[in-house]
Amino acid sequence: MVRVTDLDTFSALLAPEGQQLLAALRDYDPADELAAATRLRRDHPAPLVSAALGQARLRQRAAAKFGPDAARMYFTPHGVEQSTRAPVAAHRAARLAALGVRTLADLCCGIGGDALALARAGIRVLAVDRDPLTCAAARANAEALGLADRIEVRCADVTEVDTAGYDAVFVDPARRSKVRGGRIFDPEAYSPPLSWAVEAARTAPHAALKIAPGVPHEALPEDVETEWISDAGDVKEAVLWFGTGRGGARRATLLPAGDSLLGAGLPDPEPGPVGGWLYEPDGAVIRAHLVADVAEQVGGRLIDPTIAYVTADQLVPTPYATAYAITDVLPFNVKKLKALLREREVGIAVIKKRGSAVEPEELRKKLKLGGGRRSCTIFLSRVAGAPTMLLGHPAGQDA
Repeated sequence: MVRVTDLDTFSALLAPEGQQLLAALRDYDPADELAAATRLRRDHPAPLVSAALGQARLRQRAAAKFGPDAARMYFTPHGVEQSTRAPVAAHRAARLAALGVRTLADLCCGIGGDALALARAGIRVLAVDRDPLTCAAARANAEALGLADRIEVRCADVTEVDTAGYDAVFVDPARRSKVRGGRIFDPEAYSPPLSWAVEAARTAPHAALKIAPGVPHEALPEDVETEWISDAGDVKEAVLWFGTGRGGARRATLLPAGDSLLGAGLPDPEPGPVGGWLYEPDGAVIRAHLVADVAEQVGGRLIDPTIAYVTADQLVPTPYATAYAITDVLPFNVKKLKALLREREVGIAVIKKRGSAVEPEELRKKLKLGGGRRSCTIFLSRVAGAPTMLLGHPAGQDA
């Protein structure tokens, strides 16, 4: 339970003196924090200065997720870690709005990141969390971004909230331990547990349930659509969608472009020899088990039955994978690789691995690349079960 003094100090940050401090720290350099603290404590109470400095640090961390909005928002350490990136939240909110959702219960709302996106999409939101300080931050964020008229924040146990009458439910269970700080991998150890969240989702015509992207497919309910979302190439989350009419479907969505691949239930493609092109599927595609769909798009095959690299003889552009022109396919041998790179005056190497025990940084040290003017992408993998090196460069880039 949060201490009353935490709430009192947070309230003081919202008062004129606290706002003055936050404005003074808007562009401060964390390296000069001691000097800034000493200077500000001459005119302001030390606890308030400490709180303002802490909030300034959190805002800077949160900028990666919330962009310019972070400079006006309020955070808790756990809230920054748990919050959805703004582009991902906006995508999910747009999907809900497209389903006709106009009212929604946001359970486990945290500092309100998703509620803000939902409100901006025209949805009225009941945002619920059991932590008083977190709720205070959510209210402050709704006010700061001019969305308080669309967001009601309620401090309560989500398991006791009646969601009847809402068009949709959104549940974002806590997946990090507040005690140990690490990720929680067992869905039933989420707070609240995944089983409860699924049942809560089924109480409304539509629902979205945010879960970890590494969830085993066998743990997914059979009657829901599951969407894996990546942002700028990083897989951020999976979402269980209820009420879309696509039970059992698997989807991969790539932001910021918004390309979305709905699986066709294809069998795994047969492996075959490495062709002139290698495709590296986006992480969301791999998590969604849709590599076969990408292979179908590009007329390709796997390089190995257990490896998520697709190869093809022709270049077929696809947003769901990065294409590389392959110049060499060689058995793994560091000495030969080192000699080949020296001969070709390669000074810059991007080393990728999938299905290899070799660590890229260890290999980089052994290669001792010099000041060559050329670049190369090296793939450490298996081809037909054998350790293999594939050399090439991204499509459209000269070798």
